[in-house]
Amino acid sequence: MSTDSHTWTSNTDLAAVATWLRLCRRVVVLTHVKPDGDAVGSSVAATRAINLALGGVPGREVAVPWYWGPLPDWMKDVIGPTAYRFIDEQNRAEHDNREDPDGVLIVDTGSWTQLHEVREWLLRRTDIAAVVDHHRQGDPDVAARRVIHGNAAAVCEPVAELCRLLLNVKSLRELPLEVAEPLYLGLATDTGWFRHSNVTPGVLRTAADLLEAGVHHSRLYQIVEQRDRVSRLKLMARALSSMELHDRDRVAVLTLTLKDFHDCHAASTDSAGFSELALTAEKVQVCVLITEAFVHEGDGSITKVSMRSKEGPDAVDVNAAAKALGGGGHIRAAGAKVSASVAETKKRVLASLGVKS
Repeated sequence: MSTDSHTWTSNTDLAAVATWLRLCRRVVVLTHVKPDGDAVGSSVAATRAINLALGGVPGREVAVPWYWGPLPDWMKDVIGPTAYRFIDEQNRAEHDNREDPDGVLIVDTGSWTQLHEVREWLLRRTDIAAVVDHHRQGDPDVAARRVIHGNAAAVCEPVAELCRLLLNVKSLRELPLEVAEPLYLGLATDTGWFRHSNVTPGVLRTAADLLEAGVHHSRLYQIVEQRDRVSRLKLMARALSSMELHDRDRVAVLTLTLKDFHDCHAASTDSAGFSELALTAEKVQVCVLITEAFVHEGDGSITKVSMRSKEGPDAVDVNAAAKALGGGGHIRAAGAKVSASVAETKKRVLASLGVKS
């Protein structure tokens, strides 16, 4: 089980990780299942920086990222020619038996539950692994080296500094565009394109530096945010039509079932971002998205919970609520997986928020 913030702490720094990476001849870069913009951006940027720093070339890369679970629709446009590997049930054994790197870099997670597909492989290599993360919970035994920036809006903030150190440039403004662009993507998406309460002066300074490196903001926004399929819009309508209001309209609960996905011809990734939909309502302080998962464990169902909350004097710590459900995340954005039906999960979520159902 993931630890709390008192034990999930750094035991090294980015300069030491950069020095260690320079000694590696082969690096596998990992991130969490179902990678989002920050996970893709940080893993791609780190991969490219390592290859540039250590002389990796196409066909003989020093660093290669691994992904598993549904990939975002925009993935190919962002990753471009950078080599990567996708792990599934058919080829997992091949990766387990063939890959023996000098180092493993894990970004945007430190949780075994989010590294489940490579758990057995990684268990034998934690002594040569380093994690760079910004979440408030994690499992310290995932990696021997840990750099945890719990106040960072996105893991791309510390990863940007890691890339700068690897490439030995004085400023983020001097980063190659191929490194700066995925870093900006992670920063932008994890801040809601600079709308969320996690936006700080440091975030905006980093974004400005990356823009000066040549990043095209509107192009990235179009690639990631302006490519919705009709199926996603129909699923969004289902989610909004399911909305229930609790606690004097302060808590909004949206629910999606497998039937909703089937009827809308939608993919599991199409619900990304829906946990923020109801926050546009004036009175709503917390928006919860409860989704019937596509996977089952044994004879029981798995239900996914994603929570977002507004900043302000009445702000709700959804990380605390998620921890009560066995999950975690950030103060304003957190989630969990619950071994229960959708209906039972809804009851547990409301209880975790102190709401009587």
